[in-house]
Amino acid sequence: MSFYTSLNGLKNAQTELSVIANNLANAETTGFKKSRINFSDLVSGSAASNPKLIKGLGSTVLSIDQNFSLGPVQQTGSSLDLAINGDGFFTTVNTLSGKTFYTRNGNFSMDGSGFVTDNGGDRLQVLPVDAAGNVTSTTPINAQAPLVNAAGSDFLAVNVKADGSMIASYADGSTQSIGVVALASFVAPSGLLQTGGQNWQATGISGSATYNQPGTSRFGTILSGSLEQSNVDIAEEMVGLITAQRYFQANAKAIDTATQLSQTIINLRT
Repeated sequence: MSFYTSLNGLKNAQTELSVIANNLANAETTGFKKSRINFSDLVSGSAASNPKLIKGLGSTVLSIDQNFSLGPVQQTGSSLDLAINGDGFFTTVNTLSGKTFYTRNGNFSMDGSGFVTDNGGDRLQVLPVDAAGNVTSTTPINAQAPLVNAAGSDFLAVNVKADGSMIASYADGSTQSIGVVALASFVAPSGLLQTGGQNWQATGISGSATYNQPGTSRFGTILSGSLEQSNVDIAEEMVGLITAQRYFQANAKAIDTATQLSQTIINLRT
């Protein structure tokens, strides 16, 4: 029995090492959120068992939780580099699959059709506005700046305000609001499914997204010209790495000790 108990420990230590290694590998990944492993003990017993004689069977992985604490913000100077100063997620839509993704990576740019996209080509979502710039709906749409305004002047640039307003400017000096950055929130963000590329998708655990504009309710404001960096603390992860290594070594030693005891019993002579 001790072999299997220690084997469980080895597997758990390996999983913890993998989680820490992934955190460290993404210490410089924009918008990355670190994870933490949680363990649970296993016991052998039933309602009819003597509680004073129940023994443990080791441990198992209970969950791997994501930590959505705010990472450090780095200024870049690019108007379409956006960071959320507080809670919320940017929303993007893949043009091919139609899937909706949520991210804290605000590294956006504009394509040849005037759509604001991320590095993978997914389109940033905004809340529609009227001519005065007031939000008219909480149903997001693609962020797109007309390449030519009504007067026939060419598009120059897009600027984003703290409240998420995206303002397109034109060669004749005029401006036009193309929407307000749509921020999403979830009842249980830890239930979001990681899909890679600093993207998440909603699940039954996380619940559906609730949209609103930056600076309202629990949503943070927008920092234009900045990017949120990874929230991984390298020093903290290195300490965790040492602890996980000791955990692995201790379980390996327990297996070695059990092997020696078994060998001693087998070698007993009458």
